[in-house]
Order: sequence, then C-alpha cells, then structure tokens
Amino acid sequence: MTTTTFTPTAATPVTGVLASLALCTLLPSLAISSASIALPTLATAFGAGMAEAQWVVLAYLLATTTLIVGAGRLGDLVGKRRLLLVGIALFTAASTLGALAPTLPWLIAARAFQGVGAAALLALTMAMVGAALPKARTGSAMGLLGTMSAVGTALGPSLGGLLMGTLGWQAVFAVNLPTGLLALALTWRYLPADRGQGRAAGFDLPGTLWLAMSLAAYALAMTRHPGLLAIAAIGLLLFVRTEARAASPLIRVERLRDPMLSRALAMNAVVSAVMMATLVVGPFHLSGVLGLGAAAVGALMSIGPIVSALSGVPAGRLVDYFGTRRVTRWGLAIMAAGCALIALLPATLGAIAYVGPLVIVTPGYALFQAANNTAVMADVTTEQRGVISGLLTLSRNLGLITGASAMAAMFAVGGLHLSFAVATVLLAFAIGLAKRAH
Repeated sequence: MTTTTFTPTAATPVTGVLASLALCTLLPSLAISSASIALPTLATAFGAGMAEAQWVVLAYLLATTTLIVGAGRLGDLVGKRRLLLVGIALFTAASTLGALAPTLPWLIAARAFQGVGAAALLALTMAMVGAALPKARTGSAMGLLGTMSAVGTALGPSLGGLLMGTLGWQAVFAVNLPTGLLALALTWRYLPADRGQGRAAGFDLPGTLWLAMSLAAYALAMTRHPGLLAIAAIGLLLFVRTEARAASPLIRVERLRDPMLSRALAMNAVVSAVMMATLVVGPFHLSGVLGLGAAAVGALMSIGPIVSALSGVPAGRLVDYFGTRRVTRWGLAIMAAGCALIALLPATLGAIAYVGPLVIVTPGYALFQAANNTAVMADVTTEQRGVISGLLTLSRNLGLITGASAMAAMFAVGGLHLSFAVATVLLAFAIGLAKRAH
C-alpha cells in the first residue's frame, strides 16, 4: 500500500491548489445539470422517447453512485493524485466521445464512462484537501468546494441552453474538453505527487462489485422499479458478509460503528433529501400551482443555487473560526427555519412564499456542508481519506435519490406545504443527531 506523506507548508501554492480542486468539483456537477436541460433536444435529435433519452442522465448517475466508494478506496491504494488524473482524463475523453455520438446508445455509453471518471473526481477532490492544504485552511477549502458544486448546478441549465441554441447539442458535451484539459494541467502542476509506488493488489474487488450491485438496484428502485429493493437488500447483506472476511476490505465495517462518522453520514443523507425537495417540488409548484411560465420558473429556480454559491466561501471561513460543532447546528437550524416558513406561509403570497424562505434555506445548507465535511475529514488517516470522502459523497447521492422519490410523493399527496412540513421534521431529526455528533 502507498501513502501520501506530503505535509503542506507556507511555500505551498495555495491558489493553484484551490483552483485545481475547484475545477475538479465544478466539472461533475456541471455535467449533470447541463445534460438534464438537453434531454428534450436529444429525444428529438435521435428520434427517441423521453424514457429512452433519460438514460443519458441515469447512466451517468448510476456509474457515479455505484463506483464512488470503490474509486476512493482505489485512490488510497494507488495514490490519490494518480487516480484523480486518470479520472479527469477519462471524464474528458468520454465527454468528447459523447459530442461525437452518432446514436443514442453511443451517447448513453459515453455518459456511463463519463460517470466513471466523475466518480474519481468526486471521491478524491475532497480527500486531497487534507493532503494539499494546511489544516487551518480546511474549512475554507470545503466551503469553496461547496460553492463550485452549487455554481455547476446553477450554471448548467443556462450554459446548456446557450450552447444548444448556438452550436447544437454536441456542444453541451464538447465544452468539457477544454475545461477537462485545464483541470488536468492544474492538477498535474499544483497537487502534491504521491509518494512511493502505488499498488492495487489489496483492492477488494468482490466487495466493490456487491456494493455496486446493491447501490444500482437501490437507485433504480427509487427512480423506476420499486421491486428492485429486494435485490438491493440482498446485495447489501452479501457486501457486509464479504467485508467481514476480506483481508483488505473496501470499507471496514467497524468504522461505520463510529458514532461521529455514522451520524455525520446520516445527517448528510437527510439534508440532501431535503434539498432535493427544492429541486423536484419547486418547479411543479411554481409552474403547476402558480401557473408561471418556463422562463420565470427557470429564473426563480436559479436563485437558490446562486445564494448557495455566494454562501460557500464565507461558510467555510466561519467553520475555521467557530469550529465544526457550532456551525453544523447553525446550518441545520437555519435550514429548518426556512423549510418551516415554506410549510406555513399562505399560498396567496405567490412565488415569494417559496422563493423568500429558500433564500434562508440555501445559506444554511452551505454552512452545514462546510462544517460536516470538515468534521468528517479532519482526523482521517491518509490511508483512509479516499474511501471516507467517497462515503460522504455516496451518502449525499443516496439522499438525493431517495429525496427525489419521497418528496415527489409528498407533493402528490399534500402539495408544497406537506412536502416542506416533512422536510422540517427531517431537519429536526438531523439537529438531534448533531447534538450527539462531533
């Protein structure tokens, strides 16, 4: 096994490190949000139905979600910078293949490979923070990564629409070529080289396969086929059994018994499920209930990610100054207050009854993300940074997937007020966990 023994010093080029990490965070979020806006155009271009076109998004999400923990563990073994460079190269090459796709199956396959590369970016970018920056800058760096993720989410629809309108749908994928090459150059130049010769001999392939099968079944169960939940449960049992016997397990099960880690992962999943309500429920309420046009809905929906992007760096600085425990609680409390307002304000106030409280929710989310991520990664050993970072991102993705299904169901039953009443209850549960964590 290899370890990264780099110790940040005053001579570390902090700006270059932050630029490379920021771009590696921006690329995966931009790739998902920009492709989503292209689905109607892709369906028309390839003469396919919307159900078939949706696999352009689903293939990317499945590859990312199922492989992210394995990518983190492999990075711990072979070297985080090495695997991050490989991930960027694969992401960029797959984006180019997607732009050249002559058929929809070709494009879906390219998106799946792009998701494989994105798994490495998502798992290892956060893991590199501790290796490449002084500990005093950890909170600020986590805040910046949260900002870039929000920027990608906010920028994707508008950028995707602009590119399609001027250069065609191919440009939505081709734009990742220059940005990917820039990320590759910055990572090569500024991130610390791995020490020693990386070896993947101890990689737990059986455990990785069982976990990937279980996660894929769960994701599909939440989005399309509920009957696959049984397969997800069986796969999870087989994964736990495999890990208990493996000489070098993908995830040391005893680590998940650590109260701080398990509660942090649970909070991350719950908060992500709540945030999914703003992405899934919001558009249906604004367009279906309030009768707003597509342009107005798009403009109002961009407010949340913009506020989140502006809040990320200040949130990180607050974490560095006040510590993770207090800022985590502040973030959750602010989110709960905003969700409660959405649940309680009368619909007669129109869009302001939703958008106004949303401006409260999103800074709270930025505070929580910066504090929770910093708390989890603060004392993780070098040999485990990749896999723990992967678990953090996995818990977020599972929360998003679950929230998309659950919050849509709540909206169908009781509209906006019930959805955000449930969100408030979930955040109260997360606050209870926060009082016992960290």
